[in-house]
Amino acid sequence: MEREVKFSLVFRDMWQSAGKYVPRVDQLVKVAPAIIEMGCFARVETNGGGFEQVNLLFGENPNKAVREWTKPFHEAGIQTHMLDRALNGLRMSPVPADVRKLFYKVKHAQGTDITRTFCGLNDVRNIIPSIGYAHAAGMISQCSLCITFSPVHTVEYYVNMAKQLIEAGADEICIKDMAGIGRPVSLGKIVAGIKKIKNIPVQYHSHAGPGFNMASILEVCQAGCDYIDVGMEPLSWGTGHADLISVQAMLKDAGFKVPEINMEAYMKVRSMVQEFMDDFLGLYISPKNRLMNSLLIAPGLPGGMMGSLMADLETNLESINKYKAKRNLPFMTQDELLIKLFNEVAYVWPRVGYPPLVTPFSQYVKNLAMMNVMAMEKGKERWGMIADDIWDMILGKAGRLPGKLAPEIIEKAEREGRKFFDGNPQDNYPDQLEKYRKMMLEKQWDKGQDDEELFEYAMHPAQYEAYKSGKAKEDFLADVKKRREEKANATAPVEAENKTKVLTVDVNGRPYRVTVAYGAVDPATLKAAAGAAPAAQVAAPAPVGEGKDVLSPLEGKFFLVKNTQETPKKVGEKVAKGDVICYVEAMKTYNAIRAEYDGTITAICANSGDSVSEDDVLMKIV
Repeated sequence: MEREVKFSLVFRDMWQSAGKYVPRVDQLVKVAPAIIEMGCFARVETNGGGFEQVNLLFGENPNKAVREWTKPFHEAGIQTHMLDRALNGLRMSPVPADVRKLFYKVKHAQGTDITRTFCGLNDVRNIIPSIGYAHAAGMISQCSLCITFSPVHTVEYYVNMAKQLIEAGADEICIKDMAGIGRPVSLGKIVAGIKKIKNIPVQYHSHAGPGFNMASILEVCQAGCDYIDVGMEPLSWGTGHADLISVQAMLKDAGFKVPEINMEAYMKVRSMVQEFMDDFLGLYISPKNRLMNSLLIAPGLPGGMMGSLMADLETNLESINKYKAKRNLPFMTQDELLIKLFNEVAYVWPRVGYPPLVTPFSQYVKNLAMMNVMAMEKGKERWGMIADDIWDMILGKAGRLPGKLAPEIIEKAEREGRKFFDGNPQDNYPDQLEKYRKMMLEKQWDKGQDDEELFEYAMHPAQYEAYKSGKAKEDFLADVKKRREEKANATAPVEAENKTKVLTVDVNGRPYRVTVAYGAVDPATLKAAAGAAPAAQVAAPAPVGEGKDVLSPLEGKFFLVKNTQETPKKVGEKVAKGDVICYVEAMKTYNAIRAEYDGTITAICANSGDSVSEDDVLMKIV
């Protein structure tokens, strides 16, 4: 008898593996019937991971999105699943236990059936509580093994981890090959080992980039895998997933029972995905993300973060080249920076204990590597800027690292007076729901159906406040407009000889607007062009006091605090050398800015949420 293999469409991850955003709720509701009509999916990944946070960045309500998006699949008998980061919930930093418990109740009420829980460190102490929370909420608990390739991540390591999770009550196991660097034969052995422990459903998730995953899909199915995650054109392959059509054809030829695909409906979905890309989502997708890249084998970075990495790379490259321009040095290309980054990831990863390169720890390792590259390109030393969240990983506050730390990291921690932690990570993060209840009451905000608004505020406080204020929507629309204009300018025909153009140029840190003319142009034309030109996109300087400048070390968004537990600094407040005075959020990480000397804050030169460039003045201290 043919053994059956079922398919899951990872629609959420398709988008976030390609770029920064996911479709809006109106687009999701539009495409859902065609996905159902395809007739080949037992499951669809609808939310979790970065989905809810991205909705807030749109300035839209993620709770409304999840409810409307999951509903048609339930009506069609298709299971929905979400990605859950265990201790980190739906964000990049740890979450209190009471917020984690509410998380599952809210998501089940909104229509999510299965929670795929993973810990970026593969620390089962972070995953096991989620099994209980999921069961209490009525959800299926699927627990993940985060696959990577290192001396410590062996077949035995993963089979033993699966055994602990099964004994703790996991309903299913996911082989989460998030970077696609799992070696096919080893993955087959892991699945076979799990099936010997218990004949439990196993689902395989992989990314196509390095080139292993079609062979890996065949190996895991032959070893007994039950579900395969697939993508669809035009977002399959590259940093994404193997395409449904290819996987179905391969498994059918290998003798497995697989569902047939309604190709007419497939083309409908394919057309709509392209339509959504043409609307605005394509503005955030690098063409390079469509390429297979065996260079990813060495650094092991996951496909799910490659989309945002390529977007971040543009900003990082601009920062490096600004530095080089001021010193009359040759500019760096994006490819040169990418290779330097990959090489630095390979250097950093073993030295910080081989954390599996999955969210958030893939971002931590990548960000640390990028900070090192940027520092060294500017004549500075490695390890100069390590964000607090990254320190928490290094010190053990987020879980136990699989490998040993390098002596240079231990020495730096001791030199800075940082303490290592080997207890239960959850103990570091006390309950906070009551605090958010009170804050919502004070702000006269509704806690929402099933306390879903309370949950969202507690999970993403800064983003939720920006959503409620309207700033998130404003910033998003402004960014889309800017990108559309840049794209239009990049494809515009060459200007006529006598065309004038107004440019903003930076001279020793000061912006000037100049009118450039090509060919013979009447001076009156220049004057008219200058008068008609839009105001230069340079923010008016904030009022400043006396004192020394506190400069931003990188480009990002300015925040006085990173959560509600902190009290924002104020003008007139005294600070000591080493005190955290504000943050610059970049590459999904809050980077603490510390006072370099004792003194008094005389000016705060940016508002929370403002975009800042490298070397912008953030504060003044006297």
